[in-house]
Amino acid sequence: MLSTEDIAILEQNFPAWTKLTPAQQTLVLQNSSLLKLSKGELMQQGSDDCSGILIIKEGSMRIFTISEEGKDITFYRLHPGDVSILSASCVIPDLNFDIYNEAINTCQIIKIKPCAFAKIMEENLALKAATYKLSTKRLCSVTWAMQRMLFTSFDKRLAHFLVEEQKQQNSQVLAITHEQIAKFIGTAREVVTRMLNQFADQNYVELTRGKVHIKDLSALMNIINK
Repeated sequence: MLSTEDIAILEQNFPAWTKLTPAQQTLVLQNSSLLKLSKGELMQQGSDDCSGILIIKEGSMRIFTISEEGKDITFYRLHPGDVSILSASCVIPDLNFDIYNEAINTCQIIKIKPCAFAKIMEENLALKAATYKLSTKRLCSVTWAMQRMLFTSFDKRLAHFLVEEQKQQNSQVLAITHEQIAKFIGTAREVVTRMLNQFADQNYVELTRGKVHIKDLSALMNIINK
């Protein structure tokens, strides 16, 4: 049973909520529940696992795949208010590649059962259009992540990550380990450590245990734009 707060979050973030009929809105609410995930817990494991539509209430999730060599490839991250549409592979045709959803920290997630969502999507053109628009947006993020990995030098990728993380955490001191950065960027921890040490030697960052202190944001921006 969702609380009044949970219902308000669902109504605010559910695709095309105001375009649903009262009966369809009731069906969504009847098939929604609040889940809590611990740090590192997986919500979905591969294309055979259809979790449904997920709305992030608290915390952050990492959306990734795993290469044939067993390496994590992070596509993007979700934050409060974001909707995980790629977790509903059984709802959207042709989404048949392995997608994993991992809690970056303790998360609370509103989960809508895929059967209810699929039923309404077939009845409601506004929801279908909104769903495909959102899935296209997410797939563009996947494509962009792969392009960066294949065609962007690692110093640019790392600089871009640090700048985006500074915006996300709203702090010059980033609470993040080298291992976590490696997961997000899709490389080995040793590679991250080596490049961070180069940034530190140039006084762009300062490294302490579990933290990266950005000292020269403009220098990182120059790396991105060079």
